[in-house]
Amino acid sequence: MEKLTFYALSAPEKLDRIGAYLSERLMRDVSRHRYGYVCIAMEALDQLLMACHCQSINLFVESFLKMVAKLLESEKPNLQILGTNSFVKFANIEEDTPSYHRSYDFFVSRFSEMCHSSHDDLDIRTKIRMSGIKGLQGVVRKTVNDELQANIWDPQHMDKIVPSLLFNLQHVDEGESRSPSPLQTTEKEKESPTELAERCLRELLGRAAYGNIKNAIKPVLIHLDNHSLWEPKIFATCCFRIIMYSIQPQHSHLVIQQLLGHLDANSKSAATVRAGIVEVLSEAAVIAASGSVGPTVLEVFNTLLRQLRLSIDYALTGSYDCAVGVSTKTIKEHEERMFQEAVIKTIGSFASTLPTYQQSEVMVFIMNKVPLPSSQQSIEAGKAGENRNRLTQIMLLKSLLQVSVGFQCSNMLTALPSAFLDRLLSSALMEDAEIRLFVLEILISFIDRHGNRQKFSPISTISDISVLKLKVDKCSRQDTVFMKKHGQQLYRHIYLICKEESNVQAHYEALYSLLMLISIELANEEVMVDLIRLVLAVQEIAQINEDNLTAYNRCALFALGAAYLNLISQLTTVPTFCQHILEVIEMRQKEAPYLLPEDIFVEKPKLSKSLDRLGPEVFFWQSKISEVLGGSGYNSDRLSTPYVPQLTGTHHPGQLGREDTGPLLCKEWGAPAEEITFETLKKAIVDSVAVEEQERERRRQVVEKFQKAPFEEIAAHCGARATLLQSKLNQIFEITIRPPPSPSGTTTAAYGQPQTHSIPVYEMKFPDLCVY
Repeated sequence: MEKLTFYALSAPEKLDRIGAYLSERLMRDVSRHRYGYVCIAMEALDQLLMACHCQSINLFVESFLKMVAKLLESEKPNLQILGTNSFVKFANIEEDTPSYHRSYDFFVSRFSEMCHSSHDDLDIRTKIRMSGIKGLQGVVRKTVNDELQANIWDPQHMDKIVPSLLFNLQHVDEGESRSPSPLQTTEKEKESPTELAERCLRELLGRAAYGNIKNAIKPVLIHLDNHSLWEPKIFATCCFRIIMYSIQPQHSHLVIQQLLGHLDANSKSAATVRAGIVEVLSEAAVIAASGSVGPTVLEVFNTLLRQLRLSIDYALTGSYDCAVGVSTKTIKEHEERMFQEAVIKTIGSFASTLPTYQQSEVMVFIMNKVPLPSSQQSIEAGKAGENRNRLTQIMLLKSLLQVSVGFQCSNMLTALPSAFLDRLLSSALMEDAEIRLFVLEILISFIDRHGNRQKFSPISTISDISVLKLKVDKCSRQDTVFMKKHGQQLYRHIYLICKEESNVQAHYEALYSLLMLISIELANEEVMVDLIRLVLAVQEIAQINEDNLTAYNRCALFALGAAYLNLISQLTTVPTFCQHILEVIEMRQKEAPYLLPEDIFVEKPKLSKSLDRLGPEVFFWQSKISEVLGGSGYNSDRLSTPYVPQLTGTHHPGQLGREDTGPLLCKEWGAPAEEITFETLKKAIVDSVAVEEQERERRRQVVEKFQKAPFEEIAAHCGARATLLQSKLNQIFEITIRPPPSPSGTTTAAYGQPQTHSIPVYEMKFPDLCVY
C-alpha cells in the first residue's frame, strides 16, 4: 500500500488508471462473493483518496463513486455499511478543483432508502439506518457549499432527505430515552439513529440560506400531514423546536409564513389538526421572539383571525362547506372550541414578541374586526346571525385581552388612539354580560402598568393599606392629558355598566379593580375628585333604584362604593376624610353588614329586603366629603356637585351604545325619532343627487362668468359685495362700542331724551391683527 501510494503521488497522471483497475477488480470480487478482496480494494481506494490532492483526482473520484454505488446496490448489509463509510470519508475531503459533471442523485435516493430500512434483525436494521443517515450527512456536506455541484436544496432532493431524517426522529426505540441537550448524551444515545438524525437535520437547516428555507420546510409539513402527526402535537412541536433553533435567526419569519400558509391550506381539516398547527405556531413564535413576525405583521394576525371566524362558522353550521349539512365530515363543537382557544393563545404569543408601537397597531386591527351595531361592520340578522355575531365578538375580545396582557406602555395617549377607545367602550354597553366583562378586563390590563391588579382581590374594607404593598408612581404629564381627553368617557361607561342588572360578582370585582387602578396609575387631584363623585353617584343608583335592580345588585353597588372609598381615603391621607369613611363602615358592620364586600362578594351572599328603609348613617354623604376634603385644599365646589354622565366630544350619534339610544338622542341633538322606511331612504338619495347637481351647475356658472364677463361687470359685482360687507361691519362696530346700560336700562340726558356716547370709528384703536 505504501508503494502504491508513493507511485500514485509520483505519477499523478496514472491515478485514473489505478482507479479504473481497482474498480474493475472490486466489481468482479463482489459478483463472485469474495468479500475479503472487496474490503482490501475499498481500503486501498480510501487511502489513495486521502493521500492524493492533485488536479487529476476528478477521474479517480469517478471510479471511486462507481465502486461505492456498486457496494450500496448490494443486498448485503455489511457491504452497504462499507460503501457508506467510504463515502463519508470522501465527503470530508476538500477538493482543490471543482467538478462540473458529478451527480449525487443515486446516492441521495439510496441513502434515503437505507434510512427506511425494515430489516428483521433489530441490530442490523439500526446499523443500516445509521449508515443511511451518515450518507445523507455526507452528501449534504459535499454539495451544500459548492455552487458548481448538484443543488441539494432542489425539491427533488429535499423531498427525500428531510422525510428520511424525520422518519428516524419519529421512531424512537423502546427503552431509549432522549436527552434534551447533546452535551448530556450517553455513548448509547450517540449510536442511536434518532440522535444522529437530529444532528444531521440541525446541520442541514443551519446551512440553509434565505432562498432555501421554503424547500427545506415544505417536506416537513407534508410528512406531518401524511403521518397524521399534528394531533398529538408532541412530535410536530419537537420538529419545529429543532427547526427554529437551527436556522439563522433572521430567517425565522419564513418558517412562520410557511406554517400560516399551511394552516390556510388545512382550513377544512379536522379541528384537532388545525389546533396542532396553531399550537406549533405558538411555540415557534416564542422561540423566534422578535424575528417571528417579519415584515408582514398584520398579515399574520389577519390569517389567525380569519381562521377564528371560520371555526365559529363551522361550529354553528356543523359543516365545512357553506351549505348546511353538505359536508360528510362531522364537526365536534368542543374540538372547535379547543381550536379557537389555541388560536387566541397564539395571537398572544405573537403579540408578545412585538415592540409596543406594533402591539398598539395590532390591537386597533383586532378591534376594527369586532362587529358592533354602531359600526360599519356587517351585523347579521336572525337567530343564527346573532349567535355568530356574539361568538365573533367574544373571540375577538378574548384575542384582544391576550394581546393587552403583555402590553406595557408609558404613554397611554399614543398607545390607545381615540377611535380604538371609542369602539372598545361602545362594546362595554352591550347586553351580553360576558362581553362587558372582557372589556373591563382589557381596560384593566392597559392601565395596570405596575402589576397592582392582583392586590385588589378579593374586595374588602382593609384597615391598613400598607399591607397591600402597592407600587405608586406620580402621575405623568401624558397621563394627565389622557385623562383630560378621555376621563369623562371612562367615567360615563363605568357609571352605565354599574346600572346593568345582569352583572355578577366578577363584574363588580373588575369595576373595583378598574377604579382603583385609575386612582393609582392615572389620577391627579382633579381625577381623584371626579372618581369620588362617580362612586357617590353609583351609591345613589342603588339608593334610589330607578332601574329596578335586584337586591343583590344594589347591595353589591353599596359594597363596591364602601371598598373604594375606604382605600381612596387612605391614599389621600386626609385624617377627617378617613374618619368619616371609617365611621360609616363601622356603622354598616353593626346595622347593615350586607352593604359591605365581606358579606356580599362570597359564595352565599347575605341579602336584605329592607334596603329602602335604611337610615342616613349607613351612607356616604357628598356634603360631608366635600366639606372634609375642601378643608384640605381639594376643589369643594366640584366635590359638592353631583356627578351626571356627560357625552364627550368623541361621541357621535352613530357611535352610541345600547344605553345611549332613546331619550339621550333627543336631549343632546334635538333630533326627533323618525321612522326610516324604503321611501325615506330613496328620497334622501334622490335629494342628495339633485343638490349635488345644482351645486355643480352654480360653480360652473361662476367660473364661466369670471372667464367670459367684461372687467367692468366683475368689478361692479365685487364692489357691491364689498359695500354690503362694509355696512355689516359698521353695524357690528356700533353694537360693540355702545356703553353698558344703566340699571334703569338707558342713560337719560338733562332734557329726558335717551343719549348714547359713541366714538368715531377713525378714533378707535384696534389690535394690529384686526387692521387690514
